[in-house]
Amino acid sequence: MPVIVVTGASAGIGLAIAERFAQAGWQVVVIARQAERLFKAVEQLKRSGNRVIGMAGDVSDPEFVEQAGRDVVSALGGIDVWVNNAMSTVIGRDEDLTDADYRRVVETTYLSQVYGTRAALRVMRPADKGAVIQISSGLALRPAPLQAAYCGAKAAVDGFTEAIRAELIASASNVTLTTVYLPAVNTPQPLWSRNRTDRAQVIPDPLFDPRLCADAVWSAVQRPSRKVFVGRTTWLMALAQQFAPALADRQAARMITAQQGDPQLPRLGNLDQPEDGPAAIDGPDTERVVRPWIGFVSSRQIAAIKVAAVGVLAGLAVTAGFAIGSSKR
Repeated sequence: MPVIVVTGASAGIGLAIAERFAQAGWQVVVIARQAERLFKAVEQLKRSGNRVIGMAGDVSDPEFVEQAGRDVVSALGGIDVWVNNAMSTVIGRDEDLTDADYRRVVETTYLSQVYGTRAALRVMRPADKGAVIQISSGLALRPAPLQAAYCGAKAAVDGFTEAIRAELIASASNVTLTTVYLPAVNTPQPLWSRNRTDRAQVIPDPLFDPRLCADAVWSAVQRPSRKVFVGRTTWLMALAQQFAPALADRQAARMITAQQGDPQLPRLGNLDQPEDGPAAIDGPDTERVVRPWIGFVSSRQIAAIKVAAVGVLAGLAVTAGFAIGSSKR
């Protein structure tokens, strides 16, 4: 049976991804910091009847990640897919954040993906097969205020991934790298984030189901593509940033108020230490979740649409040319 490793998998999107693959018959390795919640997640995943292994540790520690990769190979014989999902964030204006806040977000959200990718490639390159999936965000495409540390870290993942992909192509490797851009998702994460404001964090609409994100990862493994955009908001953010960046800036500025809810005291959250909480996929806002008619689209599909559009335009141009020519005869 194939093997998948998922980091940040004791709750939320990571747990949804692990569940999706476990139900499909894969052997699953889940990695997370909070040992008690990780144990509960493993017990839930074992109901699929397949082998599930939990590894408790901090993926911002390169030695831990490297050893985890070796342990997976020793236990299961190899790694077919590695999903870099672990992250953390801090909510607040730049002037209210500390240097340590920025450093820690970079460690957990960017460097954890670097270390995970490198651990996976140590196994996949010699085997000349496998897939690394980077879980990213629409905020890497169009950053938002109050989340500068997170946006910067996710954008760094993009640069790293593009460079590594080019290296793999240069060596004619069959290993694939895919970045999956997520929209706002209903997970427990906002309850655990560090918050330097005096207001509760509100995730703006539209809000999507974590299982949709898991389906997108499954699709990326079955039909590899450079990028997958989940929910309509991610590709709309990409379009806005590319074609109307000044307008996107003004729209983002208005999101400061939309991201802030009821008054509350600032919260340290799980930036330095994991927070307690259930091994739950869903967050507290299930009633707000939307069900899109198109859940996700890959860069491969977008390229096909572009080719078709060019063909249609070319056809229209030819038709118009014949019509003009005929009118002159």
